[in-house]
Amino acid sequence: MRAMLRWAHADLRTHRGEALFLVAATAGIVASLLLATALFGYATNPWQRVFTQSSGAHVWLRTGPAADTGRLAKLDGVTAVSGPYRTATTTAASRGARANVELRATGPAPPATARPLMVSGRWLDPAAPDGVVLEAGLARALWAEPGDRLTVAGRTLTVLGTAETAERRYRPGERPGTIWALPSAVPSGSGAGQVVGLRLADPEDTDYTVQRAVTALGAGAVGDVSTWQQARSDAQGDTRLLGQVLGLFGLGALLAAALAVFGAISTRVRGHLRDISVLKAVGFTPGQVVRIFLVQHLAFAVLGAALAVLLVRAAGGRLPGRLGDAVQMWQGLPGHLAALLLVPAAAVLFIGAATSLAAWRAGRVPPVPVLPATAAPGGGGLSGAARTALGLRVPPALVLGWHRAFGRGRRAPSTIARLALPLLLITVALGGWTTIERFDSRPEQVGLAAALTARPDATLTDREAAALLRAHPDVTAAHPGLEVAALVPGQTGTVALRGLGTRAHPYPYAIAEGRAAHGPDEAVAGQGLLDLLDARVGDWIRLTVGGHPQVLHLVGRSIEPENGGRVVSTSLDTLRENHPGLRPTLYQLRLRPGADPRAVAADLAEASSSRLDIQSATGPADRLTALRGVVAGLIAVLALIGLTELSTAIGGTIRDGGRDLLALKAIGLTPRQITAVTITATGCTALAAALLGTALGVPLAHWLIDHEARATGIGAGIAHAPPLPHLLALTAAAVAGAVALAVLPAARATRHRLADTLSAVV
Repeated sequence: MRAMLRWAHADLRTHRGEALFLVAATAGIVASLLLATALFGYATNPWQRVFTQSSGAHVWLRTGPAADTGRLAKLDGVTAVSGPYRTATTTAASRGARANVELRATGPAPPATARPLMVSGRWLDPAAPDGVVLEAGLARALWAEPGDRLTVAGRTLTVLGTAETAERRYRPGERPGTIWALPSAVPSGSGAGQVVGLRLADPEDTDYTVQRAVTALGAGAVGDVSTWQQARSDAQGDTRLLGQVLGLFGLGALLAAALAVFGAISTRVRGHLRDISVLKAVGFTPGQVVRIFLVQHLAFAVLGAALAVLLVRAAGGRLPGRLGDAVQMWQGLPGHLAALLLVPAAAVLFIGAATSLAAWRAGRVPPVPVLPATAAPGGGGLSGAARTALGLRVPPALVLGWHRAFGRGRRAPSTIARLALPLLLITVALGGWTTIERFDSRPEQVGLAAALTARPDATLTDREAAALLRAHPDVTAAHPGLEVAALVPGQTGTVALRGLGTRAHPYPYAIAEGRAAHGPDEAVAGQGLLDLLDARVGDWIRLTVGGHPQVLHLVGRSIEPENGGRVVSTSLDTLRENHPGLRPTLYQLRLRPGADPRAVAADLAEASSSRLDIQSATGPADRLTALRGVVAGLIAVLALIGLTELSTAIGGTIRDGGRDLLALKAIGLTPRQITAVTITATGCTALAAALLGTALGVPLAHWLIDHEARATGIGAGIAHAPPLPHLLALTAAAVAGAVALAVLPAARATRHRLADTLSAVV
């Protein structure tokens, strides 16, 4: 044991740079995995981010104006109280859109508990008594931004800002949106009440606390109770697809990290073949050699993992952009400490497994090592293609660099494969980015052809509403339609039956399979409905609407981003054949390219004297916008893992090229040319890895996105490959980064003393 420790200590003093590199590589990889974990929590649980940052309340109670809510602060388990706030339920209107709202009287300073997080603009100001702050979801529904004016209860108010909250979201027709205002702007009388929020010491005691609160106030005094579980359920309904994709990314990042560490350790073991032979010659057993390397590298791994944990805890929240926000939010989650321990522990176990394999190979090294043919000076004989290239006066540095990159037997493919894995995952991430961008730039290709939805009130006839809408110069088409709930066969559930457009002017559905519906009784369906009914394109289905059967022929599959894809779409004419009295309840408006939907909505509201309720067409684009920052963070994490593997590859190339140094100098190559050989070898390796990663990543991204879209009911057909310029930029960045990293080590290697070079050959 003493001899083993003395050798390990001497090896550490002799190869300090390698030891520091392994510690730094482990720290970088563990930090990357911790950042990926934080990004996963940030993206798949946006409600938790808002709740943590705002010190949200676990329970909200809405009571009558006379309820004595002061006694709630004395309940066991209640650590803080937000409010009570005087409220008034009314209607708000802006740019032709209307919504039910809850005006909440709040002071000029944001509350400490359940503090609204500002998204844009500023908080309430006594200098602007008519200023209000809108819940972000309500602001989108009303087309309102800071500086806009809206009508609330017959009074004109100015929007000062928009904010996020951890309370239950605004849902048209179900839950009113929240408007924070100064007490002077909140009317008394009809619809008045108050709301109070309770923050608990233990969230698991929510139900018990609600019971005690209702008992303390009296059952008749409490009008509505909402809990943090309900708010979280509302907010997390749209994150299933995102969670699955990011989970697969996490597994891929873990695999890439494990391979990167294995490559670094294997490269270091190959560099110690002579030392291992000496140890065998002086009496060390294979088991002792294995234990030396295993203990040494496990110590490096533990040190690197501890360093990564300290760095992420101390400086992770200061990172720019989404990464910093993700770490700050993640550090406030209940399971944060467990993840902070489990991720480094798993990484150390992976490193231990990789080290065991490499150390086992080290234990099999004979006392008198046999130099393989590919390790001979020059890496073996030149191939016929290399000799032909030299005969054609191709620069020797390029030919020898190419030969060094691809003439090392089995090590060259393994190095390329390890470096290609993070590049493959980056390509998949770019595919996700491009698909998200498509929801904004080409919404008609993902089932969102209409930009606005107009709903006329009872005073407008169908002809008047259609004439008003089509008279606007920016409206290219106004498709009449309606949407009703239909019972599926067996009456075990309901789906959405939608009739849009007419046969003369059909609605442009995004057809991914089959064809559009043109004839009588023809319809298209979303993937969710096909899965629900176990149907296929070409089948006939029977639905029940209001007690009347509706038999439809499915001639195509459309991309349906809403309602989980459980939608049957046909023309309004088809629905009227069985129900002649049906009249359209909405109009889907398509606008000319470049038209401003908000300006069009305001013009239509003014032209109709506010008899048209104009809303933006709903879709997943808003929910996916924040994902772009998450994708950028994932690319940064994968780039860090790739950088670690690239550094390992450069070190291995320089070490293998050390035996060639005398031969290259003997044939007349200058130090600059010898440096160019190493740089060319590194660049060729990076180029091969980039080409392999992008070639495999494009079809993998297409399959993965379409597979997950099918599983969530949207349906396959939304995936879009990254543009060719992006792939070329990724390849160029990988090669340029490899060349830039290799310049300094390669130049230093050519300046080795003759004695050092001879010792490397012997």
